Amino acid sequence: MKIFGREPALVIAALSATLSLIVSFGFNLNAQQAGAIVAAVSAVFAALTAAMTRPIAPSAFTGLVAAGATLLAAYGLEVGAETVGALNAVVLATLGLITRGQVSPTRADAPVRGV
Repeated sequence: MKIFGREPALVIAALSATLSLIVSFGFNLNAQQAGAIVAAVSAVFAALTAAMTRPIAPSAFTGLVAAGATLLAAYGLEVGAETVGALNAVVLATLGLITRGQVSPTRADAPVRGV
């Protein structure tokens, strides 16, 4: 299965990073609000990646790390919404490239095992 002719893990990571970048423009959000939005986006897109690739663990780990780093920046560090969004975009882009080497797309006609 491919999305726009590309591997699903990379396309979804790029889309999630783009949404994180959009949040980094501020839109009158404080760091906590931006962190909550970006963490939720990271978690949802990680679940989509896990559903479209096998094994599930690397994609789930990527989402957990990205959401955790975002929440840490939003609630544990004294940074602005822009930094929260930018940090998440960098984490997602980096982990997306790492994850892609460890997963493969699922075939539409293949039975799902180990779920």
